[in-house]
Amino acid sequence: MESMKKYIAEFIGTFTLVFIGCGTAMLVGCDAANGCGYILTAFAFGLAIIALAYGVGNISGGHVNPAVSLGVLISGGMTPADFCGYVVAQCLGALAGSGLLAGIFEMGGVEDKTGGLGTNGLGGVNDSIGAGMLVEIVLTFLFVILILGVTSKNQSHGSFGGLIIGLTLVGIHIIGIGLTGTSVNPARSLGPAIIAAIEGNSDPISVVWVFIVAPLIGGALAAFVYKFLESSKEAKEEK
Repeated sequence: MESMKKYIAEFIGTFTLVFIGCGTAMLVGCDAANGCGYILTAFAFGLAIIALAYGVGNISGGHVNPAVSLGVLISGGMTPADFCGYVVAQCLGALAGSGLLAGIFEMGGVEDKTGGLGTNGLGGVNDSIGAGMLVEIVLTFLFVILILGVTSKNQSHGSFGGLIIGLTLVGIHIIGIGLTGTSVNPARSLGPAIIAAIEGNSDPISVVWVFIVAPLIGGALAAFVYKFLESSKEAKEEK
């Protein structure tokens, strides 16, 4: 029962992240030339994370991201069974959020200024898979290592942890939106891509694997590096 509560919290959290973040991008656009929309989209994702950290963070940890969950798994903070449950819940939440956005925009006759439910793409890096992979690996690495540090039992950020994580995600989106649309979250990318494909736009689904593989690599690297750094610190303190 406790595990199910965590999965429900992750579903709600990821649903909210996609609905607010992608929904904002669809409304205002996130073209780098449109500075207002660009910044609004970055803050929408970051503020959603802040809200979720304080809303469901005490129940599930507020991962709402398979890459974060992978980092926590490698760090020993969760079981493989819970990891699988989290990922399924996160992907279902992203699908539900994207599906609801598609329904609202279609029924209301609202223009989707992203043209694809806020999906990620490689247009900002001239369709280079290598460049897109590198961007997502680096950004996810930075995001996950920050999360692991802020949430470590050896840190004392208190109630400011969620704020720190959310503002970091804002910064990551500010640099990443113009390059790949900023994923750093396989569920956030998969949900909109699947719904877009159902609606007849197959372009996002053809490259969605980049935004699944690269964030997972970045999250795993962050976990290994953080474990190494933390173990070195503990060894030094013991001396």
